[in-house]
Parts: sequence; structure tokens; C-alpha cells
Amino acid sequence: MAGFSYFPHTEEDLRVMLDKIGVASLDDLYSDVPASFLFRGEYDLPDAMSEQQVRDFFESLAAKNTRLKVFVGAGAYDHYTPSVIPYITSRSEFLTAYTPYQAEISQGTLRYIFEYQSMICALTGMDVSNASLYDGPTAAAEAMKMALACTKKKTRVLLSRTLLPHVIRVVETYARFHGVELGYIDAKDGQTSLESLQASLAADNVAGIIVPALNRYGIIEDFTGFAEAVHARKGVVIEYCDPSALAVVKTPGEWDFDIAVGDGQPLGIPLSFGGPYVGFMACRKDYVRKMPGRIVGQTTDADGKRCYVLTLQAREQHIRREKATSNICSNESLMALYVTVYLSLMGPSGMKKVNCLSYAGAHYLHDELLKTGRFEEVFTKPFLKEFVLNPRVDIKTLQQKLQDGGFFAALATEEGYVSFCVTEKRSKEEIDALVALVKEV
Repeated sequence: MAGFSYFPHTEEDLRVMLDKIGVASLDDLYSDVPASFLFRGEYDLPDAMSEQQVRDFFESLAAKNTRLKVFVGAGAYDHYTPSVIPYITSRSEFLTAYTPYQAEISQGTLRYIFEYQSMICALTGMDVSNASLYDGPTAAAEAMKMALACTKKKTRVLLSRTLLPHVIRVVETYARFHGVELGYIDAKDGQTSLESLQASLAADNVAGIIVPALNRYGIIEDFTGFAEAVHARKGVVIEYCDPSALAVVKTPGEWDFDIAVGDGQPLGIPLSFGGPYVGFMACRKDYVRKMPGRIVGQTTDADGKRCYVLTLQAREQHIRREKATSNICSNESLMALYVTVYLSLMGPSGMKKVNCLSYAGAHYLHDELLKTGRFEEVFTKPFLKEFVLNPRVDIKTLQQKLQDGGFFAALATEEGYVSFCVTEKRSKEEIDALVALVKEV
């Protein structure tokens, strides 16, 4: 143990524990493991490097990455990240190792979680938010389970066919291993069909539905009549949202929905090859005790000063797992801090500008691509920053041409369409360069 000053247990501690359980050494703890399974050789570890050598090594790995201009969305969006965010998130009063059990020494963490919750509620129009989840798809899966907990004697949850494919797959996985019965709401003209929903509700066993605000085709969905139809059958409505778009489109609260979930990645979190991201969940106050995770609240201390505490955490998630709505009880919230700083920097006007620039760029690209004659219109519904077209050229040839020109674009969909997305980071010059390449296909 000499030289390992940060190990929590001394040699004396180990001896006392070994004596207590009646074994002579730590090796005895593995006596039931077959000898053939134990590694007895030398570890093949590289020689130690200097700091500069380590930097050079990782820079050489990074140089192998091909950096492309991103014109794809599908649930992860290349929005601008203000450069100040990494500096703020690295401050010691915010950056802690684990969940804030001890409020008296976790005020920085509790403060930003409280602010995060407040901002998520403002975006979604919901009454209360939890302290974040792992990512958007798992938040949708948790909401599926929450719908069953919020309703009595109902066994099914309906998924819109227009949800992002990876969201559907994750929810299906959770459902399979939790014994949840799923159904599906068909699409009509690129958006969730109210008629299909009403037909499924007739069986009167639907606990809830999950529908997207901006769907897999980029279309802004119209949910007129959805809340009334589901609430009439005592079910709950869950909306899967792009939180950035909620600054300009109708919120779940305005639709009279019950639960809002989604991925916080569009709120300034870099694409980072797929993660880490952060899931958000907010709901009406009626369902707050069925919400997984933690909720931070504001109060005053003995001196009357403002302070923050864990207001609600379902104890059964710690000690009675078999009865828990969810087993999410910890909160590793670095990415929630990222989102909080982003939203505080952007403010309402900044969020609207992000969407205005994205909208203008996406519609310009859409129109220019149609002019090339290489595509056909698929849907005529309103879209914000993402859209699909039907290609008249070979998709793989198109994708390779764009990739060779420095663009990640024309993502193929299951239906044989191609998807494009434009955020505020993409300039008119970049869009024109992409269109010029398309004309060569």
C-alpha cells in the first residue's frame, strides 16, 4: 500500500476485514475461480510517456478523423457551442464527482440543477422537471413506464410511427424486458394520424402515447385533438421534443400534454461522435411522484439565506427496486450543466435567432436541391431545419460525392428518402457548394 496515499483502506483495515470474514488474504477471495481463468502473466502495458509525447500521440489519432461539414440531423444537431461554456463548466463549485447527497457541500451543483429544471419547464410549458436522465431515447422509455404508473388497469403504450427510429428501438427494448405491450399510431402525409390514434383508443386499454414535436421527416406535427382524445380515455400524452425548437414551436404545455421528454444535445452540446448527451423529462404536477430521478428545490437556511436541497427523490428507487417506477436514482449531470450555461447565455432572443437562421438555411437548401432536378418533393408539410426528399439518383453515389467534397449529408431513410438538415452554423457559401456537388451527380 506504500505510495498509494489516496487508497481509502490501510493495511490494518484490510487485515481486520479479512479476519472478520475468515480468510487469510485478498487472493483467497478468488479461491472459487478456476485457476485456468486467472491471468498469471505480465501485463502488456506500453512504456510511460512524457506529457508532450502523450499529447502528440492523441493528436496523431485525432488527425485520422475526417472532418466534414454536417448537413444531417436525425436526433443529433450541429448547433453552435459558445466558447465560454467549457470554461464555466470546469469551475470547481459546479463540477463535482457524484450526486449531491450532502446539500451543505453541494450548493453549486444543486444551484445549477435547479436552474436547469426551471429552464426546461420554461421551454416545455410543464410544471416540474427532474434533474436530467441519460439521453433522449432512454428518457422516452422512462416516460413509457411512467405512463403505466400514472394510469390504472391500462396495459398499452402507443408509439407514433413518425418518431425517430432509434427512439422507437430503445423504447421497444425497454418494453420487451419490462413486459410492456406496445402499439403503433400510423402516419398519414408524413405526420401522426389522429384517425389511427382514435381507432387504437377504442380498446380502452391505452395508458399513454408518445408522439414527436418535430418528427423523423423534420415535419412540425399538428396535434389538434390529440390531448382531448387521449384524456377522454384517462390516458397520458407524452411528447418527444427537440428542446431548441421549443423556442419557436407550440410547446407540450400549450398542447395540453402531460409529459415532455427529449434529448438536450441541441442545446449547445457538441456532436462528439455520439455522446455524451443528456435526456430531459418534465411533467404536469399531477404526475410528479411518478417521475423517476431527482428534483432540486429552493429554500432558505437558518440565517434566511437562499439555498438548495433535494426536494424529491423516490426512496423505493434505492431500497425496493422491484417496486420502483424506475431504478434511475443517481445524477451525473455535467451535460445538464452544459445545457444550463447554454440556455442562460442564449436567452429567449438568442434561441429564436438560432431557429430563424436554421429555418432560413434549411428552406434555401430545400428549394435549391429541387431546382437541380435530382430530387422530388415528398411532403408539403411545414418543417423547421430538417427535411426529406426523394432522390432521382443513386443514394450511395450521391453520398460519396458529397463526402469527397467535405460534406456529411443525404442521410438515407428506411423509406428510401434522403434527409438534410441545416443549423445556424451552416453558411450560404457552404450550402451553395453542396448544391454544386449535387449537380455533378
